[in-house]
Amino acid sequence: MFEKVCFIGLGLIGASLAQAMRDKKLAKSIVAVSRSQSTIDKGINYGLLDAGFDDAAFAVQGADLVVIATPVQAVKKIFEQIKPFINDKTIIMDVGSTKGNIIADASAVFGEDMPKGFVPAHPIAGAEKSGIDARNAKLFDNHKIILTPLDTTSKQAVKKVIALWAQTGAEVVTMPADYHDKVLARTSHLPHLLAYNLVAQLAKHNDNMDIFRFAAGGFRDFTRIAASDPTMWHDIFYANKTALLDAIDEFSKQLSQLKAIIETNDSEQMLGILTQAQAARQHFGHMLNKTPYLEKQAMKQTYVIAPAQQFEGSHTVAGDKSISHRSIMFGSLAKGTTTVTGFLEGEDALATLQAFRDMGVVIEGPNQGRVVIHGVGLHGLKPSHDPLYMGNSGTSMRLLSGILSAQKFDSVMTGDPSLSKRPMERVAKPLRDMGAKIQTTGEKGTPPISITGNQTLTGIRYEMPMASAQVKSCLLLAGLWAQGTTTVIEPEVTRDHTERMLTAFGYPVTVSKVHNGNQISVTGGGELTACDIAVPADISSAAFFMVAGAIAQQGNVTIKKVGINPTRTGVIDILKLMGADLTLTNETTVGGEPVADIVVKSSKLQGIEIPEHLVPLAIDEFPVLFVAASCATGKTVLHGAAELRVKESDRIQVMADGLKTLGIACTVLDDGIEIEGRGDVAQVFGGGEIECHHDHRIAMSFTVASLRASDTITIHGTETVNTSFPNFAELVNSAGLQVKVVTD
Repeated sequence: MFEKVCFIGLGLIGASLAQAMRDKKLAKSIVAVSRSQSTIDKGINYGLLDAGFDDAAFAVQGADLVVIATPVQAVKKIFEQIKPFINDKTIIMDVGSTKGNIIADASAVFGEDMPKGFVPAHPIAGAEKSGIDARNAKLFDNHKIILTPLDTTSKQAVKKVIALWAQTGAEVVTMPADYHDKVLARTSHLPHLLAYNLVAQLAKHNDNMDIFRFAAGGFRDFTRIAASDPTMWHDIFYANKTALLDAIDEFSKQLSQLKAIIETNDSEQMLGILTQAQAARQHFGHMLNKTPYLEKQAMKQTYVIAPAQQFEGSHTVAGDKSISHRSIMFGSLAKGTTTVTGFLEGEDALATLQAFRDMGVVIEGPNQGRVVIHGVGLHGLKPSHDPLYMGNSGTSMRLLSGILSAQKFDSVMTGDPSLSKRPMERVAKPLRDMGAKIQTTGEKGTPPISITGNQTLTGIRYEMPMASAQVKSCLLLAGLWAQGTTTVIEPEVTRDHTERMLTAFGYPVTVSKVHNGNQISVTGGGELTACDIAVPADISSAAFFMVAGAIAQQGNVTIKKVGINPTRTGVIDILKLMGADLTLTNETTVGGEPVADIVVKSSKLQGIEIPEHLVPLAIDEFPVLFVAASCATGKTVLHGAAELRVKESDRIQVMADGLKTLGIACTVLDDGIEIEGRGDVAQVFGGGEIECHHDHRIAMSFTVASLRASDTITIHGTETVNTSFPNFAELVNSAGLQVKVVTD
């Protein structure tokens, strides 16, 4: 990659980079400059250097890469020494922790003749030990390298430097130098300053020996960085003086606030700061690395499922995801404290919870399904400092679009790669009709979504072209702030959790029948009053157990306390039409939502033409219903389900592809599917490999198919099951399936 590389300085960073380049044969010749002859001798003896010098001017001659790895306050003098001996083909890269001062030094030395190969860099890596003996070729593995190239820096030089760092295992990002110094002042320089200060403060105590002897792990963790090189950090603190002073002022202000909170025994404020900090520490890592909220979730996961015959027992499935989402939203926007029990601790619901934490709401938990929300009222949300990260949750993004469109502040919502492909114009368009300024991305209107605050919304009358509970809920939520009345007319009845929860929180809602659907109206200007919410088991999660019980050769399963909201029971109605042995017992009402135990036994299913009025009532359950249809005798036909094509995946096409892989004949329609059932044979499905396209319901549906399979079914991309049913594999195995979870 390079002919001759000259390192000026052989501390931890310089020596580690030199070692990495030597190990990977990235340079024909490596030389170094050091004031210490001992360091030069060690470098040669270790095989790290081909030669060493004490004169930078001599050493850099003929080098196509010069790495300046000295304390930051020494860089200007080095520029002066090497100036006569470099040219536009020489790449000059410093690795200092500050960038603005180094660029200023370069400008002072080179003036208008700034080298085109000058690429300021900062490796975000280090250790307490320093010097050539502490070198580590793997120091930069999985660490970030920040580049702050100038307008005068050649693109070719930047490209080559990026390639160099990539060879060391690092991830390279670029940003302006002033922004780098501002960020690092807060994330690196201030913590080091505080660590040094705390240790120095305690060392002054007369009883310092006991203080240090009995210091707990937290003290050791925080002050570990105070063992770093004092000379280096002395230089950094002064080199980044302006940004560091701003960071100290911010910290001092926050510390004064904490002091006042403790003095006044303001428990809620203290709890808010602590929970916010805990959640933020976890959240930022997930958001930046695009990792799951759930710590135990693998980034890549596969199900390997052996054929099974029985599915039995009494089980409690995951809490209702739709109600969990809304409990956080309504509890946050209400006046008073809302306690939620049965909250679904899955990826999607956690994304909603985190979004409201980011907007200043104090939320305790979740702890075993219990969440306590200290509501701020309809006008109490605060702007998030960063984009709101929705993970994989389309429900979060679409419903929050309505809420955020009415706020005084600007907002941006992002999501994971899957969510970033899903259409959002179906909520954005009617919101614009209400007066919102909302912008989606690209021709397809996908996330990120940008919303301009401080707009006046006006109620509208909106006839939905397609039945969608998410669109309906989004507009009703926006209507809470709108002038006048917002009316949504749905072509078919959809789940009514929003309407029920508005009523539970004391907000008037008008619902009337119109054709096959409902007309729902809210008038802006009211308020929500806190109440307690008990989340029932999710009927969408229960659906996998219902179908499993019906198709199993030995099926007898009870699903406990399932929400049977009449706008969600399409799956029950469809299974009964197909001949399923399904009964409801122990029917009651919990938190305004009807619940029941559902008992399902082995059944001889018949293919049917699914009534279109039931389609919106079972929209999320169709993937597993397609499995049931495959196990039925005769043909099953579905029309009116175009919405399935804009879910986490195109569920019609993805399910059809998987069914064909397993030997099922089916025909994809524009708005549905035809499935030729094979219920007359015991082993309906063959084996094979299924790609679920990171869609949790696809993954769980084909898992259920193993009950009538002749061979092993392997499902790739099952990590997203945690979005709605975190303990799915464990629970179905307890009922009789044989699911092996393979993680990467």
